[in-house]
Amino acid sequence: MSRRSLLTGAAAFGAAGALTAATGCARVDVTGATDGGHLLDDLRERNTVRMGIAGEAPYAYIDRNGELTGEAPAVARTVFRKLGVRNFEPVPVEFGALVPGLHSFQFDVIVAGMFINKARCQAVLFSDPDYESKDGFLVPKGNPKKIHSYRDIARGGFRMGTGVGYAELDYAVGNGVRRNTVQTYGDTIAGMEALEAGRIDCFAGTALAMIEALKTGRHPRVEMTEPFTPEVGGVPQRDGGGYGFRIGETRLRDAFNRELHAMKRSGELLRLVRPFGFTEDFMTDLTTKELCKR
Repeated sequence: MSRRSLLTGAAAFGAAGALTAATGCARVDVTGATDGGHLLDDLRERNTVRMGIAGEAPYAYIDRNGELTGEAPAVARTVFRKLGVRNFEPVPVEFGALVPGLHSFQFDVIVAGMFINKARCQAVLFSDPDYESKDGFLVPKGNPKKIHSYRDIARGGFRMGTGVGYAELDYAVGNGVRRNTVQTYGDTIAGMEALEAGRIDCFAGTALAMIEALKTGRHPRVEMTEPFTPEVGGVPQRDGGGYGFRIGETRLRDAFNRELHAMKRSGELLRLVRPFGFTEDFMTDLTTKELCKR
């Protein structure tokens, strides 16, 4: 499952049913706390927050030295320190187990750059997003086919690849690319190999994942186009990622948001995330209220 597709379109099943359908897990209780919740007080008392992560660079992962790193932990650590919590315990799980794990109290907060959408908002109380996702294309060096948009692919009849379950497939189809001509691959690295082998003309995915994949230096004949916000029918397809709390824990979520917005205004947020490939292009004014309607 991709960061975007998990639970997308599942709202009709209800939150617990959506979790069952999308993850294969048992139904979970998502009714949550009352009176704003008391988790913030609990975290301050024990001075430790358990962070659910999914082991995906550059969002949140364990590095070669066994240390928790990534954009989301860097931000979350800073926010929680401002809230009076000094210690951090990573709890690695599969991406599809993040929401069930949150509700079964395996951890206190989802720290994985999770995309915010209408279906997920039925099961998770999200912070406002701290970044906005962009798309990009991997192409051969020099971009010989001059591919810069999904419409370019459709007009030129070019061979596109993307990841299994990626929303980029729908964006391409929405711009006139025939679905049965798109090749799917397990991850960005497999897409790069297909590109170098000449099986596809471009590979579409999230720009941040591509930036991370290119850091390996193992595919010198591949480059990435400029990040962009895809459109379908003239409507920008904006995605944002944030931090997930159990339903009802509004005191903690609101306190987290206050610090996050202050960091945005001061520029501290951008300084924290730059080492992980995030630039000013990925900063956002989107709100959870907007994203939860989509």
